[in-house]
Amino acid sequence: MAKNTDIRVTGAALYFLPVQTRVPLKFGPETLTSVTCARACVRVTDRLGRSAIGWGETPLSVQWVWPATLSYEARHGSLEAFTITLAKAWPAFDQVGHPIELGHDFIEFVLPTLQQQHPKEAGEAIPHLAALVCCSLFDLAIHDAYGKLHNLPTYETYGPQFLSRDLGEFISPAPDAEVQFRGKYPCDFIAAKRPVEEMLAWHLVGGLDPIDAADLKGTEPKDGYPVLLGDWIETDGLKCLKVKLRGNDSTWDYQRLVRVGQLGIAKNVWWLSADFNCTVSDPAYVVEILDRLKTELPRIYGMLLYVEQPFPYDLERHRIDVHGVSARKPLFLDESAHDWRYVRLGRSLGWTGVALKTCKTQTGAVLSACWAKAHGMTLMVQDLTNPMLAQIPHCLLAAHTGTIMGVETNAMQFYPKASAPEAVVHPGLYRRSAGQVSLTTIQGPGFGYQLDRMMRELPIPEFINL
Repeated sequence: MAKNTDIRVTGAALYFLPVQTRVPLKFGPETLTSVTCARACVRVTDRLGRSAIGWGETPLSVQWVWPATLSYEARHGSLEAFTITLAKAWPAFDQVGHPIELGHDFIEFVLPTLQQQHPKEAGEAIPHLAALVCCSLFDLAIHDAYGKLHNLPTYETYGPQFLSRDLGEFISPAPDAEVQFRGKYPCDFIAAKRPVEEMLAWHLVGGLDPIDAADLKGTEPKDGYPVLLGDWIETDGLKCLKVKLRGNDSTWDYQRLVRVGQLGIAKNVWWLSADFNCTVSDPAYVVEILDRLKTELPRIYGMLLYVEQPFPYDLERHRIDVHGVSARKPLFLDESAHDWRYVRLGRSLGWTGVALKTCKTQTGAVLSACWAKAHGMTLMVQDLTNPMLAQIPHCLLAAHTGTIMGVETNAMQFYPKASAPEAVVHPGLYRRSAGQVSLTTIQGPGFGYQLDRMMRELPIPEFINL
């Protein structure tokens, strides 16, 4: 049933903001030293002619969204070009509805066609994960604009008062589950009011990060920020460490977990997680490391809260039975969890948790969260090293959906100065204190950015039609 609150996108603008890392960040076989953050502004108009603008932002993290031997420059250029295509496509999309309805229909029926039409690079098509990331900034901006239009925080607009379609129109239960989505809405699974104001922050221990003085190469930046892991723990009061592993060198991976775990114990860290970087092909690799850790160092094994995505991105192609791993520790989908269908497939293979990311679209994250929670799966919200505006919806998603423990947030490790204008307004979001980030300053409609208080000078837009 049509509602006067239904909107359509009537304009868009796109900006590219280049950012350099202060230290390198390793993604699987590649290393990230710079990133382009894509920022979108959209205008939405409802059936009564009222309009509002909203904002969204996502890092176009090439190495994460498009792992390939193809050159970085080719992939980066293709992502930027595809994002410009989407900036033109959203105002041309004549669908009317709630942001979740618009986002669902665009992702299902428009995005695949645009992917197929986008020029290939050396014969390689843009991956679906990359397409979602390029789409996410517009989707986020639409959710922000809708909240502003109704003078409400975005998460207070996820009920039947605003949605014409229930969850049964978007997602379907697993065949073996007694779950019903008919008559249910996102507000039945996700908190409308923010239930927490502070969250524990997970610090990323990258594969190149120095643990102690023996790891120093003499090329580390002298910019006033910590360098050694122990200094980070003490400065930020960290309690949660996410350990990046190689996934193809079990000796190195085991020793890395041990070194980080022993330092963590000495520094009063509570929790660890293990990220195998999608490079493992046999569950026995992970099982062997976990079992050895449990036998030799049971305290560190007990600190290991969950394991993240050891296996390849393409879940349909690599249908690996992972029950042996998840019987030992919670096992979270990340790169493979493109949408709720992949979450459903993952559950059937033995995965027990889902790592949500706003960079796969706010709409997709909300629908995946609803599906996972209905089926008893645990949630986490993982970072794409989100600086600037991208940090705010990222932390809000964690706060409203409820996670196994806090939120991963590491932009302050790799490019803290990039967020200086935003940090003036939201200091507790861009600087970790007592091991936590604070959401208390996020106030007002939409995502509560308060852009009018941020002295951010934007570059010339790559596209504008507002």
